[in-house]
Amino acid sequence: MIPLPTLPTSLVGSYAQPEWLIDRARLAERFPPRVRARELWRVAPELLAQAQDDATELAIRAQERAGLDIVTDGEIRRESYSNHFATALDGIDIDNPGTALDRSGHPNPVPRIVGPIRRTRPIEVEDLRFLRAHTARTIKMTVPGPFTMSQQAQNEHYPDAEAAAMDYAAAVNAEIRDLFAAGADIVQIDEPYMQARPDQARAYGLAALNAALDGVTGTTAVHICFGYAAIIHERPEAYSFLPELAGCPVEQVSIETAQSGLDLGVLSDLKDKTVILGVIDLSTSDVEPVEVVADRVCKAFDRVPPERVVIATDCGMKYLPRESAEGKMRAMAGAALLLREELGRS
Repeated sequence: MIPLPTLPTSLVGSYAQPEWLIDRARLAERFPPRVRARELWRVAPELLAQAQDDATELAIRAQERAGLDIVTDGEIRRESYSNHFATALDGIDIDNPGTALDRSGHPNPVPRIVGPIRRTRPIEVEDLRFLRAHTARTIKMTVPGPFTMSQQAQNEHYPDAEAAAMDYAAAVNAEIRDLFAAGADIVQIDEPYMQARPDQARAYGLAALNAALDGVTGTTAVHICFGYAAIIHERPEAYSFLPELAGCPVEQVSIETAQSGLDLGVLSDLKDKTVILGVIDLSTSDVEPVEVVADRVCKAFDRVPPERVVIATDCGMKYLPRESAEGKMRAMAGAALLLREELGRS
């Protein structure tokens, strides 16, 4: 594996899926699907897995060409960041969806919980093995968080959402262990609903996240965000849930700062965590100049030393045009090189 430099660069998770693979216009028309949305794929079912492999390899090569140090599979095989995992669990009825409010307050079709939530098989391990076989760089896999999945389901089995979240946590914990055993360098848990629903996150979401991490050995991260910029346009000035993660056993915390213009004083709350610093604005397809990206990174150094910063995108690149995504990745890598030179680091 290629050693990581100071200020390594990474996607949060998703890369832009190609138009020949998925109907991007239809994908953008709806909130990220919580149930399966097989109608979005342009490739015949019997050829879909092969096409997804090909597109995943393209995403890996694009990250390498751009100069990223930490590579993901681009979440190319997923219709959304969460439904690929959430709909593969036992106890879930995906054929007869329920309804839950999304983070913008609109009703959305979601899986119905009709029995005990159980993970009966590895879900992303083969995806991880494909990624490991196709790059020598540090690799990261992402899994949806237990709290977020509990908010994206209609509960018809458990006495309350907390009980559901704890069984989701057991499923995530088993998956993370298998991902590390299969060769993952970093596993990231995506918990955007902790920002969207901070009161519930404090009541039981943090306990569920801690349970998902219990006994895990390996570098773990958690991603907290304001939602896809293509869908959630307004950004608050501050996180509603972030300092609470200081005591969580996760090593890295992913936040977004570019589109929101976040006051980076919040980084002081994260104590000794490595910060995956979102410095790429995904609300526009315009590619930021290297110097602009570098300046956004520098603003964090008053609170976090460069040794604890990973340069990243605000959120996933799923909805960006591929040309824009490629340019923005190059801007990240260029900013990292510029800053390493200024700092005298390699």
